[in-house]
Amino acid sequence: MTPSFHFFNATERISFGEPAVKAVLKEVERTGSQRVFVLGSKSTEATPSYQAIIRALGHRCVGQFSGITAHVPQDCVLAGARAALAARADVLLAIGGGSVIDATKVMLVALKLGLTTRSELHDAAVFAATDGSARPNDAADWLRMIAVPTTLSAAEFTWFAGCSDTTARVKEIFGYPMTAPRAVIVDPIVTLDTPMSLFLSSGIKAVDHAAEFMAMVNVDPCVDAFGTAALALLTKGLPRVLADPKDLDARFDCQRGMAMSIRILEFGARVGASHAIGHVFGAHAGVGHGYTSCVLLPAVMRYNKVVNAPKQQMIAQAMGCAGMEAADAIEQLVISLNLPTRIRDVGVKREDFQVIADKVMHDFGIKNNPRPVTQTSQVLEILESAW
Repeated sequence: MTPSFHFFNATERISFGEPAVKAVLKEVERTGSQRVFVLGSKSTEATPSYQAIIRALGHRCVGQFSGITAHVPQDCVLAGARAALAARADVLLAIGGGSVIDATKVMLVALKLGLTTRSELHDAAVFAATDGSARPNDAADWLRMIAVPTTLSAAEFTWFAGCSDTTARVKEIFGYPMTAPRAVIVDPIVTLDTPMSLFLSSGIKAVDHAAEFMAMVNVDPCVDAFGTAALALLTKGLPRVLADPKDLDARFDCQRGMAMSIRILEFGARVGASHAIGHVFGAHAGVGHGYTSCVLLPAVMRYNKVVNAPKQQMIAQAMGCAGMEAADAIEQLVISLNLPTRIRDVGVKREDFQVIADKVMHDFGIKNNPRPVTQTSQVLEILESAW
């Protein structure tokens, strides 16, 4: 008998399929929020969905900050926190992809701890709780977030976030339980204005979540159950979105698959080398997280196969590719979506491999890889195989 433990983060409600405008207003009214500060990027700020939410909030919208950029640099976090503080917000509303939602989480940490400088932000970059169900004694004093995701990154379902130190070119992790959104609003309509390549590549990030979780050995049976369902929805849904960008049912299937894939965290599973190397690719070379999964996940699966072949067979079967290698099934899906499959195609320099490998050894994800990675030479092996 293998003991297991399920835990649940501080998110109270998840709305699936209700129009975002209606769902946001419901959540604001449910909690009595009167001063909503809206966060986004320049691209999301211009979308019809974003503008419709702003109009619906009316006088309750006390300010906006659209200066969030990819990979969450420290400066944009500090600027957003200052703006939210000046607006005297009683709730933050994040509308966007993983960078917007992660930046908002780190802003919540900055606001709670009174952080105003890069140095202070750096010092606060810790996993205050590796267990997202932990509630600090001052939980009621934290400002909270409502998240409206526009991609399939799944940042809205976690209590941790990455923030980039642009000087050192590393991503620092902030793991604070109360940064998990109070409510998540999943509406396929808000994804219509997301660039197709971003939507699809973030979908491969969701595949990466499910596959790396399932690739672990000796885990709770719920890991395989949720992972199997998630991979089936994503593998079928993503090509349908590419074929018909206006297919809301296909987009919704992808969103449900994404949500199921990340919620495997609740059963104690953890990501491995694909995510660990991907975190470094993002901060070091500016590669989008979805693209890191496209080029790394197949290589990591091949590296791990010697220790988890039966689990990889389950992954391939869940993707509708029984009898095929999991790495090949994932690569085939990526190719079918017109996304890159090799490191050389996403702007990473081969001469940087050693520096990247050194940084990967400090990422939390590498410690969880099914096949232990204890030396940079092993990271280099994965990188070379994906080059």
